[in-house]
Amino acid sequence: MAGAGDDAGGTTTKDAAGAAPRTAGPILRVIGRIPATLALVALILAAGVIWQGLWRPFEDAELYDTVAYGLPALLEGRWWTPVTGTFFVNQPWVYVFTIAGFWGMAYLEYHRGTRVALAYFWIGQLFAVCATALLLWFAALLPWEWAQTEAAALDVGASGGTMACIAAAVGLFPPPWRVRAWLVLLGFVFVALLFWGALPDLEHVVAVVLILFADRSLRVQRITVREQRLLAFVSILVLGVIQIALVIVPTNGPFGPTEPVSGGFFDVAFDTIVIAVIANGLRLGRRWAWVLAVILGTLNVLVGVLIVVAIALSNEAQVEVVIDGETEIGLVSAALWLLLVIYLIWVRAAFRAKPRRGLGAAPVPTVAEVKDLIRADGGGTLSWMATWEGMAYARTTGGVVPYQRHLGTAIALGDPLGPEDSRADSVRGFADAAERAGLIPCFFSAGEATRAAVPDGWRSLVVADDTIVDLPGLQFTGKAWGAVRSSLNRAEREGMSFRMTRLGDEPWGVQAQLRAISESWVGDKGLPEMRFTLGTLIEAADPEVRMALALSPAGDVDGFLSWLPVYGPGGAVRGWTLDLMRRRDGGFGPVMEFLIGSSARHFADEGAAVLSLSGAPLAHENPADAGIIADLTDRLAQMLEPVYGFRSLHRFKQKFNPRYETMYLLYRDEGDLSRIAAGLTRAFLPDATFRQFAGAGLELVRGKD
Repeated sequence: MAGAGDDAGGTTTKDAAGAAPRTAGPILRVIGRIPATLALVALILAAGVIWQGLWRPFEDAELYDTVAYGLPALLEGRWWTPVTGTFFVNQPWVYVFTIAGFWGMAYLEYHRGTRVALAYFWIGQLFAVCATALLLWFAALLPWEWAQTEAAALDVGASGGTMACIAAAVGLFPPPWRVRAWLVLLGFVFVALLFWGALPDLEHVVAVVLILFADRSLRVQRITVREQRLLAFVSILVLGVIQIALVIVPTNGPFGPTEPVSGGFFDVAFDTIVIAVIANGLRLGRRWAWVLAVILGTLNVLVGVLIVVAIALSNEAQVEVVIDGETEIGLVSAALWLLLVIYLIWVRAAFRAKPRRGLGAAPVPTVAEVKDLIRADGGGTLSWMATWEGMAYARTTGGVVPYQRHLGTAIALGDPLGPEDSRADSVRGFADAAERAGLIPCFFSAGEATRAAVPDGWRSLVVADDTIVDLPGLQFTGKAWGAVRSSLNRAEREGMSFRMTRLGDEPWGVQAQLRAISESWVGDKGLPEMRFTLGTLIEAADPEVRMALALSPAGDVDGFLSWLPVYGPGGAVRGWTLDLMRRRDGGFGPVMEFLIGSSARHFADEGAAVLSLSGAPLAHENPADAGIIADLTDRLAQMLEPVYGFRSLHRFKQKFNPRYETMYLLYRDEGDLSRIAAGLTRAFLPDATFRQFAGAGLELVRGKD
């Protein structure tokens, strides 16, 4: 057995006796892979200690003018300053942000190596310093007070290099987080420039833009419809916040200084109200929201143009009196709105979602057509659940995707229906249709083939293990089948009988007993019967669903099961899937073992190939490298165990020695998980009230059985 410290990727050291090697911990492994980052941080801290910058403002020191970089230093021939200024910090409190800024270089060095990280840092640092000086030299030739002020300023610090490394590190993120991180980074540096407009802020913009064009890792034209909408949603919210801040907070950016609470309240209030109304519509891709956003943006741009014309014809002071606000705020807002309007027009095709519209091509399939499709092309162990009440159907080019729509999500159940060679087209067609409708697409309890067919970048999460019993040659012999064999023998001794039937074929008295047993089971729960992948007696009434009854010597029903057909291609039933499991209180003890064992024998005699005992949600066997998501699902399973007993059910099914087939939740990225979780909760418990949820929550907290 391998020890707890074994790790093929770790470095090893020997103890004092030269005996067995020890594996270096993860922190030491990370440290060993970022030597350049640590060396630069050490040099900056050393300079802070030697020249007392860690506790005194270095910009007041005599050495500052000698080592600080900027346009004046380069014009005076201090060519060394772009390098020397890198290792100093102007104020003690800035050290916190300087050191924290090296995370990008550490990430880059860890993933791409020391040489690459050093190249990005030094090229970014030198380019940011020199290019900024060149820009300010040209800008200062104009009658632009801000440019003339910053052209005379000096600066120290490594932020140009660290921002370049952060931009390069963001380019290594997996999609869609790469685009999102790029937008956050660009928004941060440009907003900082507009708000404060100091020399370091311009250097940050120059460094980030350099990497943006050099790496070309931000390709907005290739992002999904969902990302285009999300970008518009976030941008308009951020723009609204910026407008409010411009009125409240004093700024000193390229457009000039502003004073707090200096007017313009009506315009900001109007924009804020409109943004609040249309923001969520943009996220959902609604056309009306896009139209209003373009109109609002165009009005703000026109206001900016009028301000420029008015200043040219009169003067700034008179214009500010007329508009009851500062012209700088109007110009900044107009510039930001212009960028947003250009973007909205560029991605206008993303805003065509129509609410209350079905997904997929017309006409919408009927339940009868779905059943015919399953019989013709076969399906998985969950396919017959697609015929249940509450399911909707998305017709694709080669098949049908059964799904339910809850709380902004489109949750496909199991694998797409239809020929196997059409599965990839069905998966992508469903995902595209859901996104166009402003919904979050996902596949619940899908198999490996569907997992392989989802678009690049999608994530997967194990939600259950389908427990499969192979029927050919089934014999209840050996130690492994002891529990099942004992229940069958005991049932024979006690006079229990087994009957495979259909619900509609049973007399009223038997059906009444089945309803009583089911209602008694539901009454013991704090929540109503679960649906979606768990049926009721309504679904069991389907003529194609089989019922297994355990009858006492007196003719009473002690327990029952319902079995869903699993079709193979060509219309032949190749197996059966367990759905309902109910027992009468005080009846035959091992009734479930008796029923499942007897059903397996019966179906094997009929020539069926497989018996699926279904998957118990949140009770699967996680792989060793499943990570934090597995930990979270394990904890959730522990909390829900007192209410639904998923893990107890999973352990019970192990008595039948099944093999396991993994069932997945397939989703776009982690940002969707909270909405998907809410949608699945409503899918499983569509009739639960807030009071029932609250009661179940108290039961979980108390650990009540």
